[in-house]
Amino acid sequence: MEILKLINKKSKMKKALFEYLILLVLLTTWSCGHLGKTKDLHEADNRIMQQNDGTVSLILDKAARYSDSSNPSNNTADWNIVISTPGRYKVWLSSATKDTSNLRYANTVKISLMDDRLEANPACDKVVRNSSEVNYPYFRADSYMGSIYFSEPGEYNIQVISEKVLAKEEHPQTNSLADDTRLMSVILTPSTR
Repeated sequence: MEILKLINKKSKMKKALFEYLILLVLLTTWSCGHLGKTKDLHEADNRIMQQNDGTVSLILDKAARYSDSSNPSNNTADWNIVISTPGRYKVWLSSATKDTSNLRYANTVKISLMDDRLEANPACDKVVRNSSEVNYPYFRADSYMGSIYFSEPGEYNIQVISEKVLAKEEHPQTNSLADDTRLMSVILTPSTR
């Protein structure tokens, strides 16, 4: 009789252990799936969407920024963007400047998208008069950096590397070069044929 009780007790323990393992697997699967969905929702809030006219405006204040105090030419800003219409896009660097004849970038500016990399010393290619983005004595100066091709719709990451990318805590007044010129944004405009 005691043998039957022991066998019955062991089978109850095996059943309880089996139920516990199933519950553990279900909870782990649910929690992993739930965390992923929360992250995706958070990332969706940080994406820059393409406007109806095809333009993508990447404002520096909305970028994730990384500052290198020992070598400011490696300061980086990056954005996640969603392209709905594939094709070739012109890339413009927008600066606020007091002197449109010399933007005073100490180093070249690098813009990277996947395997594509544009590198140029920004020059004033276009002055935007009466821009609401800057106040006197500054002018908005746009520099043509080149073009980038998006082969298909989707989400992409774009990086800008320049000494003009300042940490969010840094104010332009603390940097002597920023008194003359500061980087404001990167603008992608669809190329037309």
